[in-house]
Amino acid sequence: MTARLKLKAQILSGDEIAFGPGKADLLGAIATHGSISGAARAMGLSYRRAWLMVDTMNRLFAQPLVATSRGGPGGATLTPEGHDTLAAYQALTAALAQTAEGPGAALLSRLRASG
Repeated sequence: MTARLKLKAQILSGDEIAFGPGKADLLGAIATHGSISGAARAMGLSYRRAWLMVDTMNRLFAQPLVATSRGGPGGATLTPEGHDTLAAYQALTAALAQTAEGPGAALLSRLRASG
């Protein structure tokens, strides 16, 4: 078993997770696939779960992160706020990983060798 450091950044609004790694992945998949259903399929999520995640983000952020069109073609797209939020989250996680590199290595070195 290989030891590794895993960091997870979540943005909370009250008790709700407004944004985190799963929602960031969903935004990326929506940008790639152009729809919530396509993104859900690619991620192995139910459409309902993906839709609820989008609804939570759009409800908790000051401006919607995903724009949808009802029925038929057009699907879903990230709003400018959605693109900016995803980029800011990716910058945050990169900064966390870089900051934790030294202290993380020090902690990992204290683990018992697996055999």
